[in-house]
Amino acid sequence: MASSKTTAGNFFEDFHLGQVIHHATPRTLTEGDVAVYASLYGSRFAVQSSDAFARAIGYPRAPIDDLLVFHTVFGKTVPDISLNAVANLGYADCRFLAPVYPGDTLSAVSEVIGLRENTNRETGVVYVRSKGLNQRGETVLEYVRWVMVRKRDKASPAPDPHVPDLPEHVVPEALGRGLPQLVRSAYDTTLSGSEFLWGDYEVGERIDHVDGVTIEEAEHQIATRLYQNTARVHFNQHTESAGRFGRRLIYGGVIISLARALSFNGLANAFHIAAINGGRHVAPCFAGDTIYAWSEILDKAELPHRNDLGALRVRLVALKNRPAADFPYKTETGAYADGVVLDLDAWVLMPR
Repeated sequence: MASSKTTAGNFFEDFHLGQVIHHATPRTLTEGDVAVYASLYGSRFAVQSSDAFARAIGYPRAPIDDLLVFHTVFGKTVPDISLNAVANLGYADCRFLAPVYPGDTLSAVSEVIGLRENTNRETGVVYVRSKGLNQRGETVLEYVRWVMVRKRDKASPAPDPHVPDLPEHVVPEALGRGLPQLVRSAYDTTLSGSEFLWGDYEVGERIDHVDGVTIEEAEHQIATRLYQNTARVHFNQHTESAGRFGRRLIYGGVIISLARALSFNGLANAFHIAAINGGRHVAPCFAGDTIYAWSEILDKAELPHRNDLGALRVRLVALKNRPAADFPYKTETGAYADGVVLDLDAWVLMPR
């Protein structure tokens, strides 16, 4: 007799507006997770790399990389939200609200805030607001994402469409409130890797991060497993060989983390991602692709509640198999240029 104890994940018809989903399973992040993450991406930001550096400027110890926190919370949501996804379409209103340290346990909860069936009636777009909470029930991360999900039955009725109103960007007043006050005199720019601080950057400035990293098959598999992300498109070559691309897709978070790590060369003191205003995975990536990145300073903001840090609004663009020296972005028609795979708009914090 066949068992019915397994799950095939949620299809578009299974979601309804206002639905709240508590995701399995809680995850305690350890120093081992931090080490594996560093080995996969080579991120070198001093505050996250050194307990001694972090303690000197006012942290109790080195916090966990913001994107490891993001990917871990994101991974919790996949079995319920995007196991049957065609594509993760975008992000908005993402705020990193409190530091996370080794030994902290993260769990996730999501609310469905929008639904829209596509005209092909085979898929629909699901909008969710997800929260990551620590073991004390404190929200450390909150973000909105929207994902295209397959329908179970093309003939099933469409829900009333509802697309949520989302902010164009997170306001600077909301940034950095959960961070400790920095001992500014102890922030050593020799150890951090760059002399350039918040006041040295100008709106409109573009930075080629120069280096490129080729993604290996094993690396993106390990990274996605590290986050307990179970989306089939990243793992099952047997099924994906018959799919649209004929091979496994690299999880978009891998590209975000690689681009962030590459941005150290030019933005070494931007040690904290305070918010992600928006983001798009423009094109798929596969093992063997080489990732480059460049940034543009879109805005600068003083933080009214802090005099130790300033905020830079940065457009971080990742490219595949194309260096960034000429800053490829969009064509005259508004389409993305060949090679662009990620368009991320984020606020980062930097000592003043």
